[in-house]
Amino acid sequence: MYWINGQQHDALAVGDRGLQFGDGCFTTARVVEGKIDLLPWHLERLQQAARCLLLPEVDWASVEREMLHAAGSTALGVVKVILTRGSGGRGYSPVGCAAPTRIVSRSTYPIHYQQWREEGIKLALSPIQLARSPLLAGVKHLNRLEQVLIRAHLEQTDADEALVLDTAGMLVECCAANLFWRKGRDVFTPCLNHAGVAGVMRRKVMASLTATDYRLHHVSEPLETLADADEVLVCNALMPLLSVNTAQSWCYHSRQLYDFLRPYC
Repeated sequence: MYWINGQQHDALAVGDRGLQFGDGCFTTARVVEGKIDLLPWHLERLQQAARCLLLPEVDWASVEREMLHAAGSTALGVVKVILTRGSGGRGYSPVGCAAPTRIVSRSTYPIHYQQWREEGIKLALSPIQLARSPLLAGVKHLNRLEQVLIRAHLEQTDADEALVLDTAGMLVECCAANLFWRKGRDVFTPCLNHAGVAGVMRRKVMASLTATDYRLHHVSEPLETLADADEVLVCNALMPLLSVNTAQSWCYHSRQLYDFLRPYC
């Protein structure tokens, strides 16, 4: 089900810059018993993205109200919000785009996540590398062609998720999840200064490690750093946290960090 600017609708103007140029941002949230998990953080990430993309003034009260309306009495589901610059003249110039478009949708929850939580998942290296773009790094903007290609290649394997490097050969994330690994009491996650998406569940995991005896490090490391990891985890707002059984030829048997974090995530 879709709502566009507060009205139930499933048709978008062909001149909308989200369609024309991928000019906008989005967030995807889990709904449990009619409540949106981490709602303030989802709104905050949209606000940060809107500032980065220089979008016109967004009616944030309406965005929140429309998200809550979409969540309704849903027992378990997904609410997605897309903000575009709206419609304007031909060409790249944003002149004339005074009113952003708000698109809110509700969909069913991916049922396979429950099985993945119980059994763990398998990761395979993607042949698609993320271009380094410091200006847009961390932002969940609408230009997701790299992820589309990553997913297309992933579906040719027997893996559940992809390990994704950037064009400098450094670990960044998965196709649709952020990445953590543990070595002893040290926990590592890729630095996202050059590429990748700063997910809200990544933020939750990092916050959950604060004031514990785990030491969190933001690093720029090649794939081979996972060879001697004790444990690997992936997360996003829907999963929300999964343990990795294998990545490439490496196997992981510990769930120490996963078991610690699961009550918080």
